[in-house]
Amino acid sequence: SHFSLKKGAAALGIGTDSVILIKCDERGKMIPSDLERRILEAKQKGFVPFLVSATAGTTVYGAFDPLLAVADICKKYKIWMHVDAAWGGGLLMSRKHKWKLSGVERANSVTWNPHKMMGVPLQCSALLVREEGLMQNCNQMHASYLFQQDKHYDLSYDTGDKALQCGRHVDVFKLWLMWRAKGTTGFEAHVDKCLELAEYLYNIIKNREGYEMVFDGKPQHTNVCFWYIPPSLRTLEDNEERMSRLSKVAPVIKARMMEYGTTMVSYQPLGDKVNFFRMVISNPAATHQDIDFLIEEIERLGQDL
Repeated sequence: SHFSLKKGAAALGIGTDSVILIKCDERGKMIPSDLERRILEAKQKGFVPFLVSATAGTTVYGAFDPLLAVADICKKYKIWMHVDAAWGGGLLMSRKHKWKLSGVERANSVTWNPHKMMGVPLQCSALLVREEGLMQNCNQMHASYLFQQDKHYDLSYDTGDKALQCGRHVDVFKLWLMWRAKGTTGFEAHVDKCLELAEYLYNIIKNREGYEMVFDGKPQHTNVCFWYIPPSLRTLEDNEERMSRLSKVAPVIKARMMEYGTTMVSYQPLGDKVNFFRMVISNPAATHQDIDFLIEEIERLGQDL
């Protein structure tokens, strides 16, 4: 899950200890059986599980939780199901890839950030709730100097009373304008192109000497996680010394990328996996030639390590 869940728990006053983490498989997807186990365990301790946050498109691996199975568990125990689709929600625009979010329609609430996959200028975030009028009922304070009921226009346009914020930018205008310009078919082409580029990069890495994927199998999203193995490390056994040296490779290459100003790819460790590159593609204007250049640049900057 995203770190914002713990931040939210702290802001609500329930404390970060109230956030219970669920085990994931090697691809970063939530394991439903562990979710149910932790719910029962919490109930036995006298706690009241009230929300399950599943993820559609995790930050690092781009993984999609099994939403249908999670929905079944939430229904069984009468728990609010939230889906963090901030990164992966854009795949709903694609007829080819929307199946990865099967079950999202059963969620009680969904977050989506069009400023991520869809390329809308920062910031543009949406919270969608199943129950109509819920946000209004929960948040309205009936400020009479602002929200008069006898205005000459449609009062539904006064959205300030249903959100935690009142005054704010009209962030939805950016999404509306882009949607009008590109159309749903344009958004679909955007998503499909980015996923195709990610698959192209994956196929290169899988078949090219000097690279290792962080996990087996084709990525679910555009997150392609891999190690570049310099020539000096390719003959070493897979032991602590090799891992220690490999952990220094990505940071050095990243620093050189920034020094030369040619390209930039993020990196990070995760669990017992040392620093690896995480290439995330969200620009449909990128080409196969750009991907080829990235690979060649990594090799140029890292071959002496």
